[in-house]
Amino acid sequence: MDFNTPILVTIILAVVGLLMPVIDALRRERISNKAYGIAASVTLAIVIGVIIFNILTNNTSNIILTNSVLSNDLFGAFFSIAMLLVSIISTISSIDYMRKTPNPAVYYSLMLLSSIGMVLIAYSTDLVMLIAAWELMSIPTYVLAAFKKRDPSSNEAAIKYFIFGALSSGLLIYGISLVYGISGSTNITVVIQSLAHIDESLSFIALLAIVTFAAGFGFKMALFPFHMWLPDTYEGSPTTVSSLLAAATKKAGFAAAIRVIVIGMSAFSVEWGLMFAVVAVLTMTIGNLAALTQKSLTRMLAYSSVAQAGYILIGLSVAPYSDLGISSAMFHVMNHAIMKSSAFIAAAAAIVSISTVNIDSFKGLGRRMPVTAIVLTISLLALAGVPPLNGFWSKLYLFTAAIDASSTVTWGSYLALAGVLNSALSLGYYGWVIRKMYFEPSTSEKVKEPRIILGVLIFTLIFMVGFGIYPTPLIEFSSLASPIP
Repeated sequence: MDFNTPILVTIILAVVGLLMPVIDALRRERISNKAYGIAASVTLAIVIGVIIFNILTNNTSNIILTNSVLSNDLFGAFFSIAMLLVSIISTISSIDYMRKTPNPAVYYSLMLLSSIGMVLIAYSTDLVMLIAAWELMSIPTYVLAAFKKRDPSSNEAAIKYFIFGALSSGLLIYGISLVYGISGSTNITVVIQSLAHIDESLSFIALLAIVTFAAGFGFKMALFPFHMWLPDTYEGSPTTVSSLLAAATKKAGFAAAIRVIVIGMSAFSVEWGLMFAVVAVLTMTIGNLAALTQKSLTRMLAYSSVAQAGYILIGLSVAPYSDLGISSAMFHVMNHAIMKSSAFIAAAAAIVSISTVNIDSFKGLGRRMPVTAIVLTISLLALAGVPPLNGFWSKLYLFTAAIDASSTVTWGSYLALAGVLNSALSLGYYGWVIRKMYFEPSTSEKVKEPRIILGVLIFTLIFMVGFGIYPTPLIEFSSLASPIP
């Protein structure tokens, strides 16, 4: 069976996503939040099944540079699965979290439409398609961030997110205009070929275009110094939306960066690995240090998300010097998608049950909300890279890639050391939350945990522990999906 996966996935998500608000407007009796949530979740499960079926039937390529607009490749499939898993986790959890929120059809429709943008970014091989997909992903999330429109913090989060998102898009469009002027094309393959044989008089413009792309993608990936919008946005948005932003849309930034920057820079004679390494160390360190001072769990997870972007960047920085570079970054992308979404969904469960994410209010949570507390604990330990959880293996893989690169560049081993030290530093604030939940008593009574969110948390728990004990399938998948220019 031969079909174009991104097109089919787009059609399925678009049809359901656009029909939801239409049906809601035409019906006299309103459909429940739960019904819309189930419909959106089933749709996402179907498109994940379509992508997996496409992989199993060998209808994909591992060559990511083509002359088409969308490439039906393993690289795109890998990132699509990672992002759609987060989308379905956030969507199912929203059935409990957003149950009293009006306009559920619009909410779930925006979730599906944003997912279309993520998928198209993962498969895009043309810069115009990339920017169109980028906006299709971003615009629904601006609305989702402000969905609690009577909440001032939600409005503030959306405004900050919109301003920096618009700046990011503007930088990308400017970069596209520069490379189009150089190459006469927006196809990534043609652009890279032009960069490889560029006239010396145009080298400054080409370098400016690459820097512009790096800055544009840096906002979405939340790399230093483009991370300033992230804590306020994650804290003010509905927590299920924060899960989508932290664990899915950020991965779209990495997917685009690998196709455009990493592969493009390989054709351009500039020492960019060291530059990425410096940004990785700064991103890890500043994210972890800022997280140490936070009193809100969602804000702490936001800064933790900044630090995790730094770990992923380790793999990209050593990509020219180690065959493990990109595959190790992709391995951590998949693991981080589940670890981070799990932590945010645990925070959503706390908001539903005890109406707070203040860490001081988590005293005795291990007794009051036992399942939520244990899954949150496992999520935090996995994010820190504690064995035998999945985060340990992907961090080990990243640090191994950095050490492997040290045979070519002297700074490789120092980059690995910086990653190890930052992982140890992160245990300071992760351990603080765990201490509050299990080692500080509380007089509060046990509360009822939201059942649907519990089901999601149990799935993430199985993923983190299962792929921690047996990580081979994910390692092999990330290696196979790693791009071959």
